[in-house]
Amino acid sequence: MAHTWDLPAPEAGPILRPNAAGLSPGELGSLLVNLGEPAWRGKQLFSGLLRQRWTRWEQFTTLSKALRARLEAQVDLAWPAIVLSETSADGSTKHVFRLSDERQIEGVFMPYEDRVTLCLSSQVGCAMGCTFCATGQMGIIRNLSAAEIVGQVVTMLNHHAHSFDRPVNLVFMGMGEPLHNLDHLMAAFEILTDAEGLAIPPRRITVSTAGLVNGIDRLGIYPRRPRLALSLNGTTDEHRSRIMPVNRVWNLEALADSLGRFPLQSGERITLEYVLLKGVTDSLEDGRRLAAYARRFPSKVNLIPFNPHEGSGFEPPEEARISALCRLLVEAGIPVSVRRSRGQDVAGACGQLVREGRFLKPQKPEA
Repeated sequence: MAHTWDLPAPEAGPILRPNAAGLSPGELGSLLVNLGEPAWRGKQLFSGLLRQRWTRWEQFTTLSKALRARLEAQVDLAWPAIVLSETSADGSTKHVFRLSDERQIEGVFMPYEDRVTLCLSSQVGCAMGCTFCATGQMGIIRNLSAAEIVGQVVTMLNHHAHSFDRPVNLVFMGMGEPLHNLDHLMAAFEILTDAEGLAIPPRRITVSTAGLVNGIDRLGIYPRRPRLALSLNGTTDEHRSRIMPVNRVWNLEALADSLGRFPLQSGERITLEYVLLKGVTDSLEDGRRLAAYARRFPSKVNLIPFNPHEGSGFEPPEEARISALCRLLVEAGIPVSVRRSRGQDVAGACGQLVREGRFLKPQKPEA
């Protein structure tokens, strides 16, 4: 598979009409002005889409029938459609979405006592080729548009009748490498955090990257941005390059330099996600190197026992080893937690999301 480390992944499919879900209040205002309406109706339309979570033009009763008919003719209102839902014993639900071009992606709705967390996809497939990740075996098909990213959120919240006053966390840890799709990702970020809509605080949105240094540097330029997580998964270049091909381009030293210059707010830390693969990444020496790496910049470590999937060739470590690594990191003064990935029994856990890759491995991305 050809990897495109320094080039953007293929753009989203051709756009015949703008999708309202991917437009900011200002862009919607300009659209309304072009239709002979006052600009303030853009905020009205945006609020209906995001705050009310309306999905059909007939729901916008604050707009005249004639205006709704003109909008329907010129603006798309197609949200990703849920075509399959599988609920885990732990209460989380994996959803399969069908996009307008019939491609499919997956997302996960995870309820907790005081909040919900949505795991979102940023691409159809992924170019990174990490050997322990099922999505990586699909290859890259295309980017998601901002509307398709926002649509995952609205569709899941509507499906689960989520109340507006319950906090929502978003993690871009589903299908795809988010920093390969940074322009669409940040357009969606601005829409999702806008006070006129869902108003999700930026601190409640996390983007996980496999280690694209150029993407990390670009993300750091944005004055408003999500939190950053790094999928590290190896403490030597030899081991990391074996399971994560991106390390052959940007090794651990280049990555540490990038994370060291990444602008952090007061009290903010970079999350180091570390998948524990039995006999590969789970030795005590790995733990000591991980602690040393984490001390190079403000960070916290999230240990993730491997979630098995067919054909991976990897196994999760023993519980005793997980406990030993936790103790080692705590004694080294590193904030650490163990992520018990939810949805494992429905293949909805970290590294298990894959659709067309179960049947199709494209040789090259679509144009």
